This record gives sequence, C-alpha cells and structure tokens, in this order.
Amino acid sequence: MSPSVSLATADEPRETKSPRILIVRLTAIGDVIHGIPVACALREAMPNAFLGWIAEGTAGDVLESHPALDVLVRVPRRWWKSPRQVWRMRHLLRGLHFDIALDLQCLTKSAATAYLSGAPRRIGRAGDDGRELSRFFNNELVLASGTHVIEHYLSMLRVLDILAPDVRFNLPERPGDLQFADKFLRESTLTGRGFAVLNPAAGWPSKMWPAERYGELAHYLHAKHNLASIAAWGVASEQPLAETIVATSGGHAVLAPPTSMLEFSALCRRAALFVGSDTGPMHLAAAVGTPTISMHGPSRADWCGAYGPHNLRMQVRYEAGSSLERRRADDSAMRAITVEMVKHACDQLLSLHATRKCG
Repeated sequence: MSPSVSLATADEPRETKSPRILIVRLTAIGDVIHGIPVACALREAMPNAFLGWIAEGTAGDVLESHPALDVLVRVPRRWWKSPRQVWRMRHLLRGLHFDIALDLQCLTKSAATAYLSGAPRRIGRAGDDGRELSRFFNNELVLASGTHVIEHYLSMLRVLDILAPDVRFNLPERPGDLQFADKFLRESTLTGRGFAVLNPAAGWPSKMWPAERYGELAHYLHAKHNLASIAAWGVASEQPLAETIVATSGGHAVLAPPTSMLEFSALCRRAALFVGSDTGPMHLAAAVGTPTISMHGPSRADWCGAYGPHNLRMQVRYEAGSSLERRRADDSAMRAITVEMVKHACDQLLSLHATRKCG
C-alpha cells in the first residue's frame, strides 16, 4: 500500500480554501474517533478552511466520507520504516500546501509527520503531554486540559481562537452501510426488535471481559428487557470469542457478520445498547449515539471511557503502570467487574433511554 488521497466534494475549489489545516492522528481507531470532534469544531469555526487528516492503516476507515474533511491521506502501517514511503508521503503532503499541522498524537512519528508536511505552524502539546521528541518537531506548544481525551484534544484549538466548542462527531451513514445493516437485521429476524451489541474483543488481552460473561448478560437482557444480542467481532482471531457468547447465551445472541467499521456503525445506530471494553468499536458506538457501557481495567474510565452523559463507564480498579506493563497485565482488573454490576448498569441505561427507537 502506498500513500493515497481521498477527496471530498466541495462547493468551493480546493485551491481557494484557506487556511489549510492538516490534522495528524495516525493511530489507533479509538483515538482517531476521539479526534473527530476537532475536525467538526474546525469546520464550524472556519467554514472556508481546507481540512485534511492523515491516518495510518485501518485507522482511517472511520474517516472515509466525513463531511468535515476535504482530504483524507492514508498511509500504510509502519510507513516510516521505508525511506521510499517516507519520501512519497512527504511529496504528497507538500503538494497540498498546508499552513498549519495540528498534531493530536504528540509522538515522535506524528510530530515528524507534521514537520514533513511543510506546514509553517506545527501545533503540539507542551509539558509531559508532548511525548518523545514531539516538542522538538512542533513549534507551537499548547498546555492542553480536560478530564477526557476528547476535551484534551479540543483544548488545543485555543491557539486558533476556538474556545469551548461543542462535541460533535457527525459520522456519515452511507447508503451501502444502511442497506447492509437492514439486510442483516432482516435475515436475523431482528428488524423492528430491540437488540444489544456485545463486543468481547480488545487490542490488549488485559482489556477483555470474559466472553462467557457476555453470554450470561445476553441471557439476562432477553429475560429482563426482551432484548436480543448481537455478538460482534472484527478480525478472524476475535470470532471464537463472539461464538462463545452465542454458545452461552441460551439462544438469545446471534453472531455478527464480517463488517467494515462503517457497516458496524450502521448496526450500532439501530441498537438499544452497546456493551464492551476500551476498544475502537466501543468509541464508534458512542460516537453514533448508541447508549454505551464501557468497562475498564488497564485504562482509566474517566480519561477514555464512553463519552457523554448518556453513557456509563465502569471500573472497579485501575491496573496502573507503564503502557507496556498494563498491556502485559492479566485480566484480573476486568474480572473485578461482575456480571451483576453490568446487569445493573444495563438496567440503568435502558431505563434512561426507554423511548429510543431500535431495530
């Protein structure tokens, strides 16, 4: 895969739009979703700006066709290890003539990407939030603030005189994604029925809640709330976890089909509830307005849990330590969240959203 550019349709020619701003958040899917309100805030405050985003690998999937963006630059994973790929990416970015690069990630590779873009203004974070060598590549450093990572990102816009913007995601639903969701729900006899989406996988084993507990939860949701459940999975290695949910649900969960991220979001839009741990799919469900319960062990619920007052974040204890230590930890912090706790959280959230139309 070589660097590629997706262009949005704009009423004004791209060449005349100004200022020209590049958002740099290369990975991962959940973190890219956290940055989307920044793009929405920039578009609202600067309707005539040219807005681009550079993302790596599948992290760019959730940005396809986003209405706030004029251009999406997609680069392969580990592109920085190939001098040829670095040169191609530099040439591509410099051809877009960015005035400002906004480095949300603030690592060496993201700040170096901002530098390679040729943007004269390169905005990053000051202090400990400017990690690795990012403070050397970025030339405008902001003291970011906020209790949640979304608020933290948005606070960086102060340097552009954008203060306290609303949190909006404005993720599009493409006709093909809608048709995919409707077809699956029809074939699974879930059309017009309430259902929950249960997502057992996570990027770290230490973030995963046991799949058989999701199965017990699916049985409860049917008995107490007459909700069916969809057992979600992404890559093939996650499918056995979803199959465990189905096998332990007492016949009240169905296996999700293979989905792209935007197809998955179409299913979530029609769900009464989403339950999962700290993953990209969880953040996507929250971003499209699905009532969401996020469970946390090696990540802080207040920092990166399901955002918004209509969602619930659950954490019994935090598995503290370095990122590597937390990644390698066991799942005991997740197991500390009992099935009874999650059942109670489901009751709360479903009561709060009793009038939500589903299916």
